[in-house]
Amino acid sequence: MESVAAFVQAARTGLAGLADPVKAPEMQRYMKSEMPFRGVPKPLRSRLARTLFAEHPLSDRDSFVAAVLRLWREAEYREERYLAIDLTGDRRYARWQDPDLLPVYEELIVTGAWWDFVDEVAIRRVGPLLRAKPEALTPVLRRWSTDPDRWRRRTAVICQVGAKQGTDLDLLTEVIESNLDDRDFFLRKGIGWALREYAKTGPGWVRSFVRAHPGLSPLSVREALKHVGAA
Repeated sequence: MESVAAFVQAARTGLAGLADPVKAPEMQRYMKSEMPFRGVPKPLRSRLARTLFAEHPLSDRDSFVAAVLRLWREAEYREERYLAIDLTGDRRYARWQDPDLLPVYEELIVTGAWWDFVDEVAIRRVGPLLRAKPEALTPVLRRWSTDPDRWRRRTAVICQVGAKQGTDLDLLTEVIESNLDDRDFFLRKGIGWALREYAKTGPGWVRSFVRAHPGLSPLSVREALKHVGAA
């Protein structure tokens, strides 16, 4: 696919042109990343993405998926993977946002295996799919909530952040209860985050949930009740 190869090459060239060798190691240390950074801050990367996506349109679904996965799998710098995620959310390809993309997002979650990748995919890609196609996504997220991989579990917990009145409370309850005994920091923080965000819509529900679940970790409880007071 010539269009895919041209897109990927343009992405790499664009990032190289914006590279900052002073910022790069600082960004890598902050993210605790084994993969190096180019040192391109988000505002510059976003500007590059707008130009790149406009100048290198992908004409069909197969090319779109291939471009995402090639940029992701062959990435030498973390910003290449950020651009791959940015591409998945570009409005030009909104018509292809359906459950058939879930294996792509699952790959990004499992192989990304860190919060900067996982949270963006979970909240901005998987979450909207869940709200659009609950009959397809709900059983998957139930399975993910008990999966050995902590990033699938975190995705199941946080994917409804920002859903407000559209939150499936039965699903939220189930995925949290499935992870109450897990001592993993990212899961406990994720549980608290999911509850804190829903508390903006249903503070009473969150207080009641916390009271009914004494097994919640102190971290999860602090996060959940941060803006609504004691349970």
